[in-house]
Amino acid sequence: MLNTIENRISSGKFVLIAEIGVNYYDIAVENHISPMDAAKLMIDKAVVAGIHAVKFQTYKAETLASKNSPYYWDIKEEPTDSQFKLFKKFDSFGKEEYEELSIYCESKGIEFLSTPFDISSADYLESLMNVYKISSSDLNNLNFVEYQAKKNKPIILSAGASNLDEIKRSVSLIRKYNDKPLVLMHCVLEYPTPYDHANLQKIVSLKKEFPDLIIGYSDHTKPDVGYQVVKTAYLLGATVIEKHFTLNKNLKGNDHYHAMDDTDARKIIEGIAFIDEIRGNGDLVCLESEQKARSNARRSLVAAKDIAKGSVVTADMLTWKRPGTGISVDRYDEIIGKKALVDIPEDTVLKDSMLN
Repeated sequence: MLNTIENRISSGKFVLIAEIGVNYYDIAVENHISPMDAAKLMIDKAVVAGIHAVKFQTYKAETLASKNSPYYWDIKEEPTDSQFKLFKKFDSFGKEEYEELSIYCESKGIEFLSTPFDISSADYLESLMNVYKISSSDLNNLNFVEYQAKKNKPIILSAGASNLDEIKRSVSLIRKYNDKPLVLMHCVLEYPTPYDHANLQKIVSLKKEFPDLIIGYSDHTKPDVGYQVVKTAYLLGATVIEKHFTLNKNLKGNDHYHAMDDTDARKIIEGIAFIDEIRGNGDLVCLESEQKARSNARRSLVAAKDIAKGSVVTADMLTWKRPGTGISVDRYDEIIGKKALVDIPEDTVLKDSMLN
């Protein structure tokens, strides 16, 4: 199995995960194809965009929500009025289908993972993926968190709608059984997340509270012009970004209305690459590319008047001008009191060979 996520985070590289979730069902209807073909189409588009991993959601409505569970999303975008009804619309895939998708991802060179929402799916997904994803909704489901931690694979843990004590408790529980890379994701459990609720400063807080973990961001805002939300999250320290993925952001229902499409994903990756390019490594040294400018833009000591051979150099004989190819101006005090070995005309850039 591909291990792109772990390899990239271990080398400090940005990771973009396309949360396909169950959006392929709607893509199938729109394109008059099967859900499996739609899922593969979305994988293909993710590959072309340069996305590093795709993630699905694996559940059965009966084990996830009671029939009376209320909705918590924008009812104008997704008119289904209960969680059970919504999940029931999108739960036809099982072990065989996810095996097929895992194999297909492997053949396309993109990492596969899926969020399990019950013990059964956690078990059969184990052989299909290298990384477990624990959703925000299960952060306090300690038995289930422990169960997945004992699989001893890298874990991505979303911390939406959670308090610090709850996050610490789950992180400690995972670390009790699992020493593999652990990615803790800032997340706002609001669909879509208004920009003024994104609270990206929590990324900084998570880095301070959990310095030994990799910090990421699971984004539910609508893609903004310039992708400033994702870029800011990255600059604040979120090296793993997960965002819902669709091929048509105008589709009603489920997770299309706050998702990125393949064009968005490509531009996000290009934007992060540009940030990395301009950010550099932070070393406090003169760059090799600055050497020419350094030599010409800095100043040297220059004769302020004619200096006769044998004269003792005094302050009134010196000034400083460009270029910086002569005696450096920071040696001013050292040069005072030296004798001229030759006649030095006014405006001459001083060299050590002229003085003793």
